[in-house]
Amino acid sequence: MENIQGEVALKKVWFSYEPGKPILKDINLCIPAGKKIALVGTTGAGKTTILNMLPRFYDIESGDITIDGHSICDIKRDSLREMMAIVLQETHLFTDTVRENIRLGRLEATDEEVEEAARLTSAHSFIKRLPHGYDTLLENDGENLSQGQRQLLNIARAAIANPAILLLDEATSNIDTRSEIRIQKGLDRLMQDRTSFVIAHRLSTIQNADQIVVLEYGQVIEQGTHQELLDKKGKYYSLYKEQFG
Repeated sequence: MENIQGEVALKKVWFSYEPGKPILKDINLCIPAGKKIALVGTTGAGKTTILNMLPRFYDIESGDITIDGHSICDIKRDSLREMMAIVLQETHLFTDTVRENIRLGRLEATDEEVEEAARLTSAHSFIKRLPHGYDTLLENDGENLSQGQRQLLNIARAAIANPAILLLDEATSNIDTRSEIRIQKGLDRLMQDRTSFVIAHRLSTIQNADQIVVLEYGQVIEQGTHQELLDKKGKYYSLYKEQFG
C-alpha cells in the first residue's frame, strides 16, 4: 500500500483465544485518519487484544478490519507492520549505541534523522548529557538508564519509523510522575496527525483523545469524548471518579 492515510475500521469483529470463550464480541469502530482513540476498561476487557489484531499478531475469527478501506487480511503482514509502530509498557534496548537503538526503527535513517526523532520525542536533552552522547554504549537492556529514559528511546525509535498508525499500550504506566510529563509531551508530538490507538490506565493521559471507547467483557459499552462520557455518568464516569475522587 502507498500513500497510507490511516483510516481504520473494525466491523463486527469477534475473537477468542480459546474456542467458545470470546474475548471480543461484535466490535464496531471507525477511526478517521489522523485521530486519537483511547481504549478504556478494566483488566480483561479486551483493550490489548484489539491492539494485537491490527498488526495481525492474531487473526480475527469473524468480521473485518480495514485500513483505508482495504482488509488487513489482504495486506502482507510485513507491509501491514511497516505502517505501524508499537510502544509497550515494557522497554527493550539492545547492546549497541544509543544512536543504533533509535535507528532500529528505520535502519536506513541518517544520523541527522536519528537526532531529529530524539528532539521530537523529548529524548535529545538527556542523550546529550550521557558520557558519549549518541555514541554511548547501552548494555543489559539499558540498565545504565532510568526507566523514563529507556522509554524515551523507545518512543524515539517509533518516531523514526514514521508510521501512519501508532499503537500505545500503557506506555507511561511504569514511569514516575515527573518523567511521565516529559514522556507525555514526546508522545503528544509523535501522535500529531497520526492515527493513534492508546491504552492508558491513568485517565489523565487520554482526556484529549478525539474518541474514548469504554470496553467491558469484550464489548463496547460507551463511546464519546471525555466530557461527553463524564456527562453520561456511566462506566467511564465511575472509573474517572475512582482515580480523581
